[in-house]
Amino acid sequence: MSKVATRFAPSPTGALHIGGVRTALFNWLYSKNQKGTFHLRIEDTDKERSKEEHKNQIINSLKWIGIEYDGDEYIQSTKVEDHIKVANKLLKNGNAYKCYCSSEEIEEQKKRARQKKLPYIYNRKWRDADEKETPKDIEPVIRFKSKIEGTSILKDLVQGDVEIENNTIEDFIILRNDGTPTYNLSATVDDHQMGMTHIIRGDDHKINTFKQIQIYLAMDWEVPNFAHIPLIHTIEGKKLSKRDNASTLDDYSKIGIMPDALRNYLLRLGWSYQDKEIFNLDESIKYFNLEGIGKSPSKLDMSRILSMNEHYIKTIDEQKLFRNLLQYCVIYKEKIKPEKEEKIKNSLPFLKNKAKTLEDIFNNAKYIITDEINFNPDDLELIDDNAKKIIQEFKTEISSLDNFNKEILEPIINNLIKKYETNFKGVGQPLRIILTGSKFGPGLYDILTSLGKKEVEQRLGNKIIR
Repeated sequence: MSKVATRFAPSPTGALHIGGVRTALFNWLYSKNQKGTFHLRIEDTDKERSKEEHKNQIINSLKWIGIEYDGDEYIQSTKVEDHIKVANKLLKNGNAYKCYCSSEEIEEQKKRARQKKLPYIYNRKWRDADEKETPKDIEPVIRFKSKIEGTSILKDLVQGDVEIENNTIEDFIILRNDGTPTYNLSATVDDHQMGMTHIIRGDDHKINTFKQIQIYLAMDWEVPNFAHIPLIHTIEGKKLSKRDNASTLDDYSKIGIMPDALRNYLLRLGWSYQDKEIFNLDESIKYFNLEGIGKSPSKLDMSRILSMNEHYIKTIDEQKLFRNLLQYCVIYKEKIKPEKEEKIKNSLPFLKNKAKTLEDIFNNAKYIITDEINFNPDDLELIDDNAKKIIQEFKTEISSLDNFNKEILEPIINNLIKKYETNFKGVGQPLRIILTGSKFGPGLYDILTSLGKKEVEQRLGNKIIR
């Protein structure tokens, strides 16, 4: 077998599904581990549903999570003539035949199968028909002549040996009556022409694999290795679909899940290496293998994703975390003004405290980002006459300060607590409300030092408390 080559082959008929991302990740990591190549094929032969915006979303999603493919995208619709040539070759060498059944006949066969509660298999009516008997007014489909006797064994690199009775594989259509190729033909021809050595995909493709192997054998092509990954289920144990919440990468990026964290989570979703949980990119490539993929479906657990993201927020280099935050704000929130950037960067150690997402950090930093404070009406009611005096007195006390740090500010706060016979909350809460708009948020000294003396004085002078 030649140098390892894998591919990811999505259809641009909707946003990239999280299950597709994991399939792409496994293919990419396997190729990188084996010093091979990884390719992206866009299966856009469904002209009505395929959209350029979906293709771009797929490409951007892979880029966002750090999956890079080799060469240009392989566009399936540009290869249709090659698919048709192979169909005609199969027809010529006796591995395919023309089927003249009307849609009404097929529907009747399906109806009878449903009544008997049996899976529908085309009755092979035209398999061995005499060409002279063919009707002239019906445009035929071309069906592959599947094996009827014996069994076939798929040596699956994840599932092990999978055996199937050949008579359960119908004579499947490879060319429709409008002359367009079907999935199983197109995918097989493309994989052969692209030189794919390993086809790693969801285990809902197993029956397709048996069909495709028969095409390989009929064309006397080298059969690639196949590996079928169990599907991802919801936490309730149902198959995850595009209609589920949090099924696309956009659903995660918009709440502030970071690419590295989601990639780590997806890597561990159905794959394991010893008892290791956290993998950086180099480790992911180094340790990834097909033997570590489990045979059972995995459950997508949002609480685990948030936990993984929280770990990355805590441990990631703060420069990188800051870049992630800036990018997140530009796309989903608001662009942070350049003059605010340094304050936020210096405040990250406490802004990221207990944050599970970039959105949490953004919300913690909102008092720095915003120029105009939006007060919570309920919190404003807490600022009574006594609280107003505390705020005014604190403003007077700090006006002559040269340094503005906790060591200098702490005695001022303690003196106010004594003077007004209250506690830390009695002084801290009114100050926090006037400075941030809410009684909730970071610690008081963190707020004061992150804003700086000039900004604190401006906010303490807010006319709302006069």
